[in-house]
Amino acid sequence: MSGFRIERDSMGELQVPADALYGAQTQRAIDNFPISGLHLPRQFIRALGLIKAAAAEVNLSMGHLKKNQAAAICKAALAVANGQHDAQFPIDIFQTGSGTSTNMNANEVIAHLAVEGGTKVHPNDHVNYGQSSNDVIPTAIHVSATLTASEQLLPALKHLKKAIDKRASELKNTPKTGRTHLMDAMPITFGQELSGWAAQIGSAIERIEDSLKRMRRLPQGGTAVGTGINADPKFGPAMAAQLKKLTGVKFESAENYFEGMASQDAAVELSGQLKTLAVALMKIANDLRWMNSGPLAGLGEIELPALQPGSSIMPGKVNPVIPEATAMVAAQVIGNDASITIAGQSGNFQLNVMLPLIAHNLLQSIGILSNVSVLLADKSIAGFKVNTARVNQALAMNPILVTALNPVIGYEKGAAAAKQAYKEHRPIMDVALETTGLSKDELKKLLDPMALTRGGIHGDG
Repeated sequence: MSGFRIERDSMGELQVPADALYGAQTQRAIDNFPISGLHLPRQFIRALGLIKAAAAEVNLSMGHLKKNQAAAICKAALAVANGQHDAQFPIDIFQTGSGTSTNMNANEVIAHLAVEGGTKVHPNDHVNYGQSSNDVIPTAIHVSATLTASEQLLPALKHLKKAIDKRASELKNTPKTGRTHLMDAMPITFGQELSGWAAQIGSAIERIEDSLKRMRRLPQGGTAVGTGINADPKFGPAMAAQLKKLTGVKFESAENYFEGMASQDAAVELSGQLKTLAVALMKIANDLRWMNSGPLAGLGEIELPALQPGSSIMPGKVNPVIPEATAMVAAQVIGNDASITIAGQSGNFQLNVMLPLIAHNLLQSIGILSNVSVLLADKSIAGFKVNTARVNQALAMNPILVTALNPVIGYEKGAAAAKQAYKEHRPIMDVALETTGLSKDELKKLLDPMALTRGGIHGDG
């Protein structure tokens, strides 16, 4: 018994570890949900602390808390927000769907810290004044996702785009064989190929920024069912203003609390944009893997930086580990989005009841996308080398270059020349010189790979 103390709540008494800052309601949740060992992440706990600190300031300004109570709550809540007490939030993410246990966890920890500091504070009557788990947890999802996306993901994506743009510029005059259906096609430059990647990332940035407009709308103030019972009518807008002051982010009070509590449409939308980003990253990662493949029996167009041994049995083998990690992150994010989609459908009447799952998956997706985007930029894109000799050899042998002769000799003759070049494993230049009646100088001009990357019509037709 020396390692425990007795705590009480509305359901009675139970033992809590003696050194725990939380109380009975948190302990009940720990006992009730030994499911995954997964806890709500640091970013979510930060948001909870910020919400509780903002609420203390707002309630003080409205005369609902004494000055010493508000000061004690604010100090403790900001300590929670700053990560000083993360170990005191041990509740599994698979818990009550409203996240009530986690809201009470925060209330109990903050009240305990305030009492330790010499101020009488009650977790429900003071820390949670004017609030309900039903508006606090959705608000914490919005705040945590907005802050993490703004502070981590968007800067990471801008860094990735900048790295791709730099390499695209460097390689703007380096032609290669284009590929459609994984088969040889007309030439493009490496710069053009990378410009497509950069545009994908740029579009992802725009989509995410647009989604954050909805995420900045907070349902705080709706309390239990959206009507704002037991909260000052000015509480919601004042909370948004205070959170803006604390974070620098332009949070605003939702026009309709019922939407913000009964649904998680904004979170589902943001998750969908993260999925779209994941799809783009998977495409880029797989392009890099194909281009790097071999190096002898594959395409071998580029050489990615060698980061670690690639095999426990095959000496000298080096694998494209960062693109592989990127592809796995993309798969995880797509899976997270599927869970968030199902969770978003689980709003029954006035409350969504899969809030902790949405919080966990959304923040995990933002976090791993942020991290892998920086790695992809710094450890793959920035440092890969073009195998120019291999690329030029493939270009010279590519019969599809004959497409440029269509306006001059027609499709049928072009197809015959391409088939002959394939069959005889000869450069299309040599075959065209024999079969088209065009001079070598004309063919050099018409079949110049770099000129063909600029598009347009080559020949007089």
